[in-house]
Amino acid sequence: MTVDNLARGATAPPAGRVSPAPARPLRTRGGSRTRRRVSGWVVLVVVSVAALLMIFPFWIALINGFKPAAEYIQDGPVSLPSELDFSALVDFWRGVDFNRKLLNSVVISGSVALIAAVLSLLSAFAIGIGRIKGRVWILAIFMVAFTIPQEALVYPLFVLTRDLGLYDTLAGVVIILAVLQSAFGTYMLSSVLGAFPQETLEAARLDGASRRQILARIVFSLTRPTLSVLVTFFFIWTWNDFFLPLILLPSAKNQTVSVSLGALSGQYTSDPTALAAASLAGILPALVFFFIFQRTLMRGVNLGAVK
Repeated sequence: MTVDNLARGATAPPAGRVSPAPARPLRTRGGSRTRRRVSGWVVLVVVSVAALLMIFPFWIALINGFKPAAEYIQDGPVSLPSELDFSALVDFWRGVDFNRKLLNSVVISGSVALIAAVLSLLSAFAIGIGRIKGRVWILAIFMVAFTIPQEALVYPLFVLTRDLGLYDTLAGVVIILAVLQSAFGTYMLSSVLGAFPQETLEAARLDGASRRQILARIVFSLTRPTLSVLVTFFFIWTWNDFFLPLILLPSAKNQTVSVSLGALSGQYTSDPTALAAASLAGILPALVFFFIFQRTLMRGVNLGAVK
């Protein structure tokens, strides 16, 4: 055997074995990145279009609320005003005594938000931590309670407030709306307190803490972000509520902002600039409240998502 044959035999693969094919470069990573980029852009476009559709009615109300009536008739509702005209807003503000309506809405919405949050915390503490019997059925009752439409409750609530002397009073509406909205708050907080760490509660009991101290110093402190979210929701829901205040507050001095807007749309349907100005006056306080508590709201939502 020659040297060439030995070298050839040393490098040749053994008989019956095939040498592996060269590895091809993987393209799955690049393809998955491209798909993620495309899906991200699609989601961004869809969200942007949805945001524009939601902002468009506010934009229409804004430009028409400060537009002269003659210019609205001549150029239409989409055109920008050539000058700012505050006469429609001033006439609406004075005509319906909007200061009184605004004060009524602030009092009712703020009271309902605070009372409903307190009732939700106390009820959820008894159900989630107190471990009362039949808690599943009680939660089912609360779940059914906040799904009942208001139309089905109007007549019983009307008779109840009339017999108790609370008809056409702010206190009657506050009590009713606080109880109704606390059903949702109780259901939400019960699921949070049901998973509350029992070791923390046992340590507090061993240290001699009473139930009131556990509620005030431990449960309230840990559920404060969730309570802030509930207060914000309760305030906005009550501010936008129209049906129950319309039925239970018939007098003009006790009407809320939403009820006054409804009465205006039925009375001045031929003046679109006045309707736009009234819509701005009714929307702006709720938007201001939301922007003030936006950071608290997002913190509570993110904390609940992390938990």
